[in-house]
Amino acid sequence: MPMSDSGNTDILIDISTAILRAHEGELQFRALEDAGKSAKRLPFGPFMPDRHRTMEISLRQWVREQVGVDLAHVEQLYTFADQGRYRSGESDERHVVSVGYLALARAEDAGGGAWDNLYRHFPWEDWRNGRPDVLDAVILPALDNWLGQHDHAAERVRLAFGRSEAQWDEEFVLERYELLYQAGLIEEAARDGRITPPPQMALGAPMQLDHRRILATALGRLRGKLKYRPVLFDLVPDRFTLRALQETTELVIGASLHKQNFRRLVEKSGFVEATGETNRARGRPAELFRFRHGNRADRPLAGLRVSGGRKTSRAP
Repeated sequence: MPMSDSGNTDILIDISTAILRAHEGELQFRALEDAGKSAKRLPFGPFMPDRHRTMEISLRQWVREQVGVDLAHVEQLYTFADQGRYRSGESDERHVVSVGYLALARAEDAGGGAWDNLYRHFPWEDWRNGRPDVLDAVILPALDNWLGQHDHAAERVRLAFGRSEAQWDEEFVLERYELLYQAGLIEEAARDGRITPPPQMALGAPMQLDHRRILATALGRLRGKLKYRPVLFDLVPDRFTLRALQETTELVIGASLHKQNFRRLVEKSGFVEATGETNRARGRPAELFRFRHGNRADRPLAGLRVSGGRKTSRAP
């Protein structure tokens, strides 16, 4: 929706949406590709208050129409309105204010189209197979060099990357991304004119506009939300095995979990109930469970308070 500031710069409001799903061992997001551009972007569409009473109604409609996805959980993340955040390399007098949303979809409701592995864009966030090599080989040495000229950011780096007795917090996804951006270690920083020349080694796959920042915000929000809302069940089928539930949890938090500890946590939560059915997959049959829907209202501040064990930085 265009608005004018005293007849000068037009302001447009769009809704940028990080739609996440768990599928085939990956935490994926719905990605779009534009002709002539190698970097992908998130789906986005205009907010038109003359047609829709709320932004969420608008979001659900154009997502269904444009990318064929029926959304489960939807929530607003943040308003991204910084000057220059929408650079596209073209001369454009419009200033775009983007309202970011997190949306979840079950794989069976997510349709076709292009889905991309989220951790391809944030490889340092995936600890399921142990501490990512890129942290000690590239990121931390580069940040140490940057801190030589920006020592005021030392405490932020310590907390965000779990250094010097600090623990790695899986929710600090955006904080880590912002530090890498400010240190000029990702391609978007060069594209936005923050640094020259571009970084010698790109950290993670870049995205158009500021959509990797929005995606980082979405992942951090989802990881935090998992602890006090049963949103995990919006990513699994109506009937699921406990193994599938654990694997989906591990995808979200980016860490491996102890099998028996996880099952005790699920049983204690009271969120699931047995269906009396078993799956028909190859191998040993496994019992199928479902979410106890009444608990969503009965225990609104309850979630699965999971956190994967992570080894902190090898170097201070």
